[in-house]
Amino acid sequence: MKMPLNAGLLYALVLAIPLLAGCSRSDPTWKTHDIRGLMPDLAFKLTNTDGKAVTQRAYKGYTTLLYFGYTHCPDVCPTTVATVIRALHELKGQASAVRFLFVSVDPERDTPAVLKAYVEAFGSPELVGLTGTQDQLQALAKRYRVSYSYDKPDAHREYGVNHSAAIFVFDSEGKVSLVMNYKNGADAIAHDLKQMADGNNPAPRDLQKGS
Repeated sequence: MKMPLNAGLLYALVLAIPLLAGCSRSDPTWKTHDIRGLMPDLAFKLTNTDGKAVTQRAYKGYTTLLYFGYTHCPDVCPTTVATVIRALHELKGQASAVRFLFVSVDPERDTPAVLKAYVEAFGSPELVGLTGTQDQLQALAKRYRVSYSYDKPDAHREYGVNHSAAIFVFDSEGKVSLVMNYKNGADAIAHDLKQMADGNNPAPRDLQKGS
């Protein structure tokens, strides 16, 4: 993965957060970045790894992590997923109240079947693969002020995708709460997800990924 196309905008937002939070809404126990009220609620129309349409309603009741990536990513995506999974392991039983949505922005290569094999390889039931049409993906990326682009294919038709490294975290009602990335480290991510889980009611049932 190359650096995010609009990394400057995203980092400017993150750097501004402590200043905004320090006025009135700071929670001193967060180890990542509090963005409550700064971005819209979770909302999307995508396709899951079974090829079925899915919306944010399938994850109501969960602490939900939203990440944009692609399965051919050589470094940042697998590092991000592995870091979050290590954090989820630290949560132990509370991890069942979390869903980590890996949204592929490379639908040409990342078919539902490819995505399914990718997420299952990590062995974490909390990890969910999603993708969609370009219109759906671009609308979702724009909603959270990120973007993605494609490098020129090489002689083997391989190409890289420039995308954000941000992980957006939403509470059980779909309200935006935090933004983090793999550089925060598994311990900090686990700390904040535990606080989120402590503040949320556990999901009343294990919602099917396509419901």
